[in-house]
Amino acid sequence: MLTIYILTTTEAQNIVFVDPKALMSVLGEIAYHSDSQERLTDNLTVLRSAAIAAGHKKEFDEAFKLARESYQNEDLQLKYRYNADDFASSEDPYYEVFSQPTKFLQKRALDAMAAEAQRCGFRGFKQTYKAYVESLRQVKQAPEGSLALNPTDFPGQPIELEAGEWNCDATGVSRTTYVSTEYACKHPILPVERLVNIDTGEEKLKIAYSKGKYWREIIIGKKELFDASKIIQLAAVGVSVTSKTAKALSEFMCDIEAMNYDLIPEKQSVSRLGYIGDGGNFSPYVDGLTFDGAADYSRIYSAITQHGSYDKWLEVARKCRNDNTTAQILLAASFASPLISRVGCLSFFVHLWGIESGTGKTVALMLAASVWGDPAVGQYIQTFNATQVGHEKTAAFLNNIPMCIDELQLSKDSHGRSRFDVYQLSQGVGRTRGTKSGGIEATPTWALCILTTGESPIVNDNAGAGAVNRVIDIECRAADSVIKDGFSTSAAIKQNYGFAGRKFIEALTPEVIEQAQQRYEALFRELSGGATTEKQAMAAAMLILADELADKYIYHTGKALTTSDLAEYLKSKSSVSAGERGYAYMCDWVSSNSNKFLHRDDTGVDIEPQGEVYGVIEGDTAYINKSVFCKAAKDQGFEDRALLSWLKTKGLIQTRGRALSICKRVHGIRTECIAMEMPCDSEEYISPDDYEQLLP
Repeated sequence: MLTIYILTTTEAQNIVFVDPKALMSVLGEIAYHSDSQERLTDNLTVLRSAAIAAGHKKEFDEAFKLARESYQNEDLQLKYRYNADDFASSEDPYYEVFSQPTKFLQKRALDAMAAEAQRCGFRGFKQTYKAYVESLRQVKQAPEGSLALNPTDFPGQPIELEAGEWNCDATGVSRTTYVSTEYACKHPILPVERLVNIDTGEEKLKIAYSKGKYWREIIIGKKELFDASKIIQLAAVGVSVTSKTAKALSEFMCDIEAMNYDLIPEKQSVSRLGYIGDGGNFSPYVDGLTFDGAADYSRIYSAITQHGSYDKWLEVARKCRNDNTTAQILLAASFASPLISRVGCLSFFVHLWGIESGTGKTVALMLAASVWGDPAVGQYIQTFNATQVGHEKTAAFLNNIPMCIDELQLSKDSHGRSRFDVYQLSQGVGRTRGTKSGGIEATPTWALCILTTGESPIVNDNAGAGAVNRVIDIECRAADSVIKDGFSTSAAIKQNYGFAGRKFIEALTPEVIEQAQQRYEALFRELSGGATTEKQAMAAAMLILADELADKYIYHTGKALTTSDLAEYLKSKSSVSAGERGYAYMCDWVSSNSNKFLHRDDTGVDIEPQGEVYGVIEGDTAYINKSVFCKAAKDQGFEDRALLSWLKTKGLIQTRGRALSICKRVHGIRTECIAMEMPCDSEEYISPDDYEQLLP
């Protein structure tokens, strides 16, 4: 047995290195006869240097590994000191640090090894060690699926990720600090997908978390996920996060997403329905596309799906379409919605109204909605019980499929006035809003058809021409109900829906769209040549075109809407004109308030009013106190200056130079009056609401 206390270089050179087992025995002798850790480390360092000089480093490493596995001594450890060449050309010192079983021991080993490297004259050990760890992670995250260095170990986890400094197991997510164990979450949680929105480019993460037996998922934006003040909102869906753990959970999510960027699957996502880009793809009919929108709209998105039997739906739709023209128009409007942006039309309304019950308005709306998805009210169909901002955001979400809103009366205030703004939705552009950071939000846009029902017309007599122009109003009567058998029709379409919309979109190839544009232009020219307005002609042409295409690709009946079918529902230019309607109202107003005007009766006797005096009536001219005229017009919702300008253009008021009023003595007092010409007795006055032939 050798008695070795201090191994010299000469003695080390005489040792045979070619036999690892014999060398292992020598290592054991050295350990046995070394009286301290420092002496043992010195002896092993000398022996290793001699082995390297003799070209037997491999044999030494093998023997050293075997010796460490069999060596048992709590006071002394088999270790040697590295030289500068080890730090510069070998991975051994770096692996020794990384292989420590805990983060605490790894940190201590890192500091000690950095001091040893500095002693050897090697600078920058910690930076080199960091690069070594990153290189290992890249290798371990290769597509071949090698294990991560510190993998997540959640039971039943949907994906295995590198956890870095975090401990991820059945107890949750934690990390060990110098003083304690810090928990980020008390149950398994990790990102499983990265979603990139095709419209905005915003990245969101699909987070999977397990509480109990099942894994659940939620999609959340990075700006919320990586913000400790906002990530606490995950508590609402069951994630264990508090104000104290929010910072740690946010850091964990940021760390694990950064470390596994290439491993986490990336998918395209969308937060709305309708056309995507210029390729003709249509959400939700795109494979592999994930919805990442607000949770409030997930119900509507999920409702746009297929259910039941297409043949059963088609049977019901054909019958309703054949029985009633109004039902045919509403179905045509449903199919027209995705065509609006493709042929260059504007958004428009089709409104069914009737004061009587049992006209089939709601069932007809459900039938139109069943083209695309679940027609149950509260699923795809919405109600008027919403704010204008809510309607705007819903329209932007639907984008190209029809917006179906039931029961107009729900939008009325305590005075019976509707709060719904037709013009704002029909414009197809939402309000531009600022952000808290000082910029502006993306302005929402849409191009669709809005299908509505109610007990009264959706636009009032005092509505602007733009609003009146964009609505096809259809009155429904119980004697001629839109849907003949509402109960069975409702039951059938609630069980069978969503097929026709997808088939229609798939049929709209570039060639079909090109032909549709030509047909639309021809229909528009034919309709706009009559007494109706261009916007009414635009809507009517779109309805006819959509019904023709739907019959070709869906119904196969050979029956489609014609211009004569729509004629009675289109408004004349005079009925749309706010000036015409304002003039008609002011004439009625003068008549109903004639007892407040100085005038002469049929026998030639001057009549003086009792109380307030609004002006003078002489012959066919009413001289109305200007302030009284403006107040009467405003009270009815007409802009007084716009109305006066129109009356001047039509020669229906007398003017003085650029002024829109004249001076008139009332009871001898000079008064600024609006001198408005009243309809003559010999003239046959036609109300703007009277029906007139609209087609050429």
